[in-house]
Amino acid sequence: LYITDEGRRLLNEARPIIQNFDMLETNMTRMQGHHRLRIGVSMTVGTCVLPRLQQDLAASLSGRILYFYSGNTHTIEDKLLRSELDFGIVEGIVHAPDLVSIPIIDDFLVLCCSNDHPLASRPVLYPRDLADASFAIREEGSGTRALFEKYLKSRHIDMRISLEATSPETIRAMVKTSRMMTVMSVRLLEEDIRSRAIHVFRSTGHSWNRTFKLVHHKNKELGQDFTHIREALSRYKTPDFLDQIPTAVFEE
Repeated sequence: LYITDEGRRLLNEARPIIQNFDMLETNMTRMQGHHRLRIGVSMTVGTCVLPRLQQDLAASLSGRILYFYSGNTHTIEDKLLRSELDFGIVEGIVHAPDLVSIPIIDDFLVLCCSNDHPLASRPVLYPRDLADASFAIREEGSGTRALFEKYLKSRHIDMRISLEATSPETIRAMVKTSRMMTVMSVRLLEEDIRSRAIHVFRSTGHSWNRTFKLVHHKNKELGQDFTHIREALSRYKTPDFLDQIPTAVFEE
């Protein structure tokens, strides 16, 4: 089965109608004092930011019923287009032209492995060293995976995947106890880095730098909800704890 050209045109016309209906339903619910704010977060953002964000929004939006959904960037994008979420917070690139993406929190990836990994004794790694490495990596649709795959492709390197997982915690645990490597947000590894439970290579370039983005549909009525979410997120500083900790280097 596939959608026809006529179907695509119908779908494009129907989505604003559905969104307007959802807005009508939301406004009527708000009048009854039961406004539900639906926020989607990608997996990395959820692990790094969601606990504190939930507390901040519960305090500043006391009259709202908060609902959070966690998935990868692609899934959050799809739910925003289907009006199943009001806002999204993702680390990946948003492709849909009907969505507005606002960079708001700085982040970067680091390459990591166990302390007894064969490459852990090297003070400097180069892209060619990754050609024979075994990787634990996020699933298709993840912003973390997309960024790393884009980098490897630019260096003509094929990634050898030994584990795919939707959970950063699963990947983190496997890397600490196996001969697999991974790339992950530095925010997710702070405890392991400080305790020297994992070996980290920090990139010398900017290819692994990124931002967490606040996303909404271009036709979305923003209002005070958007303002409160944006203000809460703007208080999350750039992770700088790695500046005080000696690490190995990945030379781009």
